[in-house]
Amino acid sequence: MKKSKYFGLHFLILLVFFTVTACKVKYSFSGASISTEVKTVTVQFFPNRARLVNPTLSQQFTDALMDKVKGQTSLIFMENGGDVTFEGEITDYKTNYLAVTAQEISAMTRFTIAIRIKYTNIIDEGQDFDRIFTRYKDYDSTLDLSDVEEDLVTAIIEDITEDAFNAAFVNW
Repeated sequence: MKKSKYFGLHFLILLVFFTVTACKVKYSFSGASISTEVKTVTVQFFPNRARLVNPTLSQQFTDALMDKVKGQTSLIFMENGGDVTFEGEITDYKTNYLAVTAQEISAMTRFTIAIRIKYTNIIDEGQDFDRIFTRYKDYDSTLDLSDVEEDLVTAIIEDITEDAFNAAFVNW
């Protein structure tokens, strides 16, 4: 009688063990769910193809995306041929006037950056995407863009890298 009781307990433990170890999804505290088969990542340089060019934006964005992936995953970086790859280009960098007053003066200006990101996952092609991520920040029109540009660029890059990371690795 005791043997059947222990057999059932051992069977249950083995069943739980195999169920847990057979899963193909790895979870992290960042909320990322990445297949355990994905081991490597490649982040290509993002050239600036916008009409208005910030000469440091390409490197800033590429570095920020690499830092985000490094900080939130345990993937190994490869120069080429990673299991997952990020590539693309900066497509827009502009300002638009908003909220024109009765005196026909703009009270606010919208600063926008758009980046086309192509994500390729050779392990699970259903995860692939190619889309434009756009973010903006508004600022007071009495300020020169050069006075606020650095802070705006930093904030927008942070938002776009978060959006791209979530699109690639957080499958909610």
